Amino acid sequence: MKPTFQCNDLRAEHIGSEVIVAGWVQRRRDHGGLIFIDLRDSSGIVQIVFNPEINPDAHKIAHQVRNEYVLAVKGKVNRRPEGTENPNLPTGEIEIPADEIEILNTSETPPFVIDDSADEVAEEIRLKYRYLDIRRPRMQNNLRLRHKVYMATRKYLDEKGFIEVETPVLTKSTPEGARDFLVPSRLIPGTFFAMPQSPQLFKQLLMISGIGKYFQIVKCYRDEDLRADRQLEFTQIDIEMSFIDEEDIFKLTEGLMHSIFKNSLGIDITIPFPRMTYEESMRRYGCDKPDVRFGMELIDVGDIVKDSDFKVFVSTVASGGQVKGIVAPGLAKASRKEIDDLTDYVKTFGAKGLVSMKVLDGDIESPVKKFFSQAHIQKLIERTSAKVGDLMLFVADKSNVVTESLNRLRLKLGNELGLMDDKRFEFLWIIDFPLFHYNEEEKRLDSEHHPFTGVHPEDMHLLDTDPLKVRSRSYDLVLNGNEIASGSIRIHNMELQKKIFNILQLTPKDIEDRFGFFLEALKFGAPPHGGIAPGLDRLVAIMVCSKSIRDVIAFPKTQSGTCLVTGAPSAVSDKQLKELYIKTTVGE
Repeated sequence: MKPTFQCNDLRAEHIGSEVIVAGWVQRRRDHGGLIFIDLRDSSGIVQIVFNPEINPDAHKIAHQVRNEYVLAVKGKVNRRPEGTENPNLPTGEIEIPADEIEILNTSETPPFVIDDSADEVAEEIRLKYRYLDIRRPRMQNNLRLRHKVYMATRKYLDEKGFIEVETPVLTKSTPEGARDFLVPSRLIPGTFFAMPQSPQLFKQLLMISGIGKYFQIVKCYRDEDLRADRQLEFTQIDIEMSFIDEEDIFKLTEGLMHSIFKNSLGIDITIPFPRMTYEESMRRYGCDKPDVRFGMELIDVGDIVKDSDFKVFVSTVASGGQVKGIVAPGLAKASRKEIDDLTDYVKTFGAKGLVSMKVLDGDIESPVKKFFSQAHIQKLIERTSAKVGDLMLFVADKSNVVTESLNRLRLKLGNELGLMDDKRFEFLWIIDFPLFHYNEEEKRLDSEHHPFTGVHPEDMHLLDTDPLKVRSRSYDLVLNGNEIASGSIRIHNMELQKKIFNILQLTPKDIEDRFGFFLEALKFGAPPHGGIAPGLDRLVAIMVCSKSIRDVIAFPKTQSGTCLVTGAPSAVSDKQLKELYIKTTVGE
């Protein structure tokens, strides 16, 4: 039997119609005489009724059915008896008394119940049986939303005159910060392809080719340690345009996000998005991807406490360090144990300690109160805008330790205090990033983003004298404290590109071996160009209020980088290795 309707399409207006539905058995209930089966397909659930007095043959077959059997059922749609309707189901007004039933396939008892209660099942089990996990409504909805994001993206960019161009998956190794996935070449022994960390150079070559407006929903590969928001292979919406500046990128991206949220979730997000410089973001939030759904900003109080009697604060300011704090609303009720736990937490990020002050009516309660005059206390309360019942928390250390530890503490408390509404979407542009940062381990400069990032015109003169003060023409789009897109206006001048490579202390041989083909292309009239690449996995995870991108990828890798469904990565035969002129040292 071939289905004529999807389960979830049936409604009261179909009463009296003969239909065929097919799917999996969600649940079977035997009420003595009557047997009820909830039949589930990709659209939803409908109730099937087997009555031995009406159709004994179908009733007999229904006795054999178990959860996750695959069935096809024919019958006429009926209204459910009064009082048995299910308001929680779209099909809750109707049922199908079965005239015919066909068992299309049997099933072993699954390792977990195929419903959203499986969220509580160990992730390793769900990933091993991912094909069963995807049967659940939540996973089905996640993947359908992802599909809507794809479709909204392609429609929007097509209407803006972009064309989708595929770039190679097997390419040259041009490391961009993470490790490459390398693929040995059988035809040229001893050489390797690399799988792209991004299509960066190819999309720039497309601009030199005169394409003008390019996009691609593309897989990228980075051999790096995994977290909840990272995978070895991930998907991004890759965009590049010629003859544009930052404002064009901002406007295009904001329109794209508006289209995605409107067409996927039915939400009208507010555009344009606010903007914040990197310097301001670090000063106010201690990070370059702030969650602006709540306040609790970092507040500098060094000028207030530098002449107090508290030596820790005084010596920190005198040595060029910082004293900053945050205000936790309503946490003056915190116990000593709870504050000690917060102290231990910031210590994991390098802080030596955490000074707490409970705000009373015009006064404070604190282990270090005796070191501060009433004037100091009043100024601290005024500077932080703390209210009675709040808890002021301060860290004194080098600036990088202060910003990192207070940023982490802010996010921890924001989560614990329920200040992060997952269904509220707050976008923010971060602009004016530094072009370089100093690599302490290798004692040299590294690119903050990548070496093809344009130089802020006002800072060009600093490249030779003070490169760490040079701002770039890069920008990140942040959503609810997550970087969901990064991009820049690119370097399109060959001499400037070579200069950046030299500042990064790449040798002439390194430059030629890695980027010679690109520098050659820049000689032939490269137009001004720039782009951006929203991370699709991370964006969809935020849209479905998930903490892990694994929830929106059909077959993700585990945190140890394995696929539990297939067992990849796995060993290969000696014959295959010999063909590639490779020998492993594992086990030697």
